[in-house]
Amino acid sequence: MNCLEFRREKLADPNRVSHAARAHAAGCATCSAFERDLDRAELRIERALASRVPAGLADRILSRIATAQHSWRGWVVAAGVLTALGAGLLVGVSSETENVYARLAIEHVAMEPESLDSTESADPRDFQAALREFGGTVRHLPGKVVYFTRCPVEGETGWHAVFQTGQGLATLIVVPGKRPKRPETAVTAEWSALAEPIRGGYYVIVTETPAATAAFEEALRSAIVWDA
Repeated sequence: MNCLEFRREKLADPNRVSHAARAHAAGCATCSAFERDLDRAELRIERALASRVPAGLADRILSRIATAQHSWRGWVVAAGVLTALGAGLLVGVSSETENVYARLAIEHVAMEPESLDSTESADPRDFQAALREFGGTVRHLPGKVVYFTRCPVEGETGWHAVFQTGQGLATLIVVPGKRPKRPETAVTAEWSALAEPIRGGYYVIVTETPAATAAFEEALRSAIVWDA
């Protein structure tokens, strides 16, 4: 079992996972932390549902949503993950084999909403060093790096970066080893993705709209030169 398979199973039924899933979490620090966070969230939900709701609470919440949209971003994204799972939009519950790399990237971003909440600047030198592993030379940054880390992507360990741009947040995931034979695209109700093969692997851009994905791709082509 790999990390994505574990997360799909855990999200499908947080209170009931297989022996293989438990064994994977025991040996994977990233998935173990994911499991703990999800279990805590489940416990908070259970406690909230068991509590009496004060009169007028729903009206007060609705009146404040307009001024508190940013702080609710993580919860909105998490709710989107559960909705997508139920609707069969994520690749884990889809039989489609087309554009699989782009679809996997959308699933990966949906399962890591914390990557979209960061407002701190990451060290651009780490990003530049990581891309050199793939034959990429960074002329300039395609935006402000606000999140950058290594993470498991379908059996490989890739780089996961988030940039703040004029069109909003753009995720760039660079993965070694496997590579698509051609560029791939995927679109869901929440996300747009473009996967491109490069030397030694592939990269995927994920944004909220096809227009933002195209804009970031153009910025990336200007910012980075890839070896043939």
